[in-house]
Amino acid sequence: MEDQSIISALVLGLIEGLTEFVPVSSTAHVLLAGHFLGFESPGNTFAVLIQLGAILAILSVYFAKLLGIALSLPTSVESRRFVGAVLVAFLPAAVIGALAHDFIKTVLFETPMLICVVLILGGLVLLWIDRMPLKPRYHDVTEYPLSLAFKIGLCQCVAMIPGTSRSGATIVGALLLGADKRSAAEFSFFLAMPTMLGAFTLDLYKNRNAISADDGLIIAIGFVAAFVSALFVVRGLLNFVSKRGYAPFAWWRIAVGLAGIIGLLTFG
Repeated sequence: MEDQSIISALVLGLIEGLTEFVPVSSTAHVLLAGHFLGFESPGNTFAVLIQLGAILAILSVYFAKLLGIALSLPTSVESRRFVGAVLVAFLPAAVIGALAHDFIKTVLFETPMLICVVLILGGLVLLWIDRMPLKPRYHDVTEYPLSLAFKIGLCQCVAMIPGTSRSGATIVGALLLGADKRSAAEFSFFLAMPTMLGAFTLDLYKNRNAISADDGLIIAIGFVAAFVSALFVVRGLLNFVSKRGYAPFAWWRIAVGLAGIIGLLTFG
């Protein structure tokens, strides 16, 4: 195994963790960075499989809250409604993701220019949303009605286009549907758990014969890096968006998209 592959895996894992839960598209960042680093992964599995590290970061931060919800399920209507809302929101992505998996991985993931353009368009949408005089009606994720959760889940499906951002699609959808900025980000955290776990399981199954022992070690390095860096993001993001909104992420998306286009036109 080359040292360059190990370094690339470490860098890409850090990028994954830092970008997974902010609306800038972690997949776009990992794919573009991998493209320019010359990093190759069988079936493009690396970008999906290291997301499990980010999932564990959420679990560690919210462990006490999740344990409380699980223990109260038999007696608490609120807990059952919350779990039901997350599962209902997950359903659209589960169905469409399973049906379109091969197209997403072999066509969309292999089109860097598309990723850059979508990054820029998503940044413009975020700027527009951040400046809208929205009047939120929902402030607590445990009180989201099932109908709202399902609509947010439909919005999440747009993120199957690399560059859109899973968290960005769910947050924008939630804001337009009446959620406040903090609860929109928090619901995106919880929805990430079944969504990313499902994507991880499907991708691992589909590519089980293409992953070698060396690939497994590279993925493990990226996994650990993603876990560590995601911890910092999950712990600080809610307070940040409550105070600053989403404009900083919008400008970042636009800058990365433009830089990617320049890089592709210059270096190929």
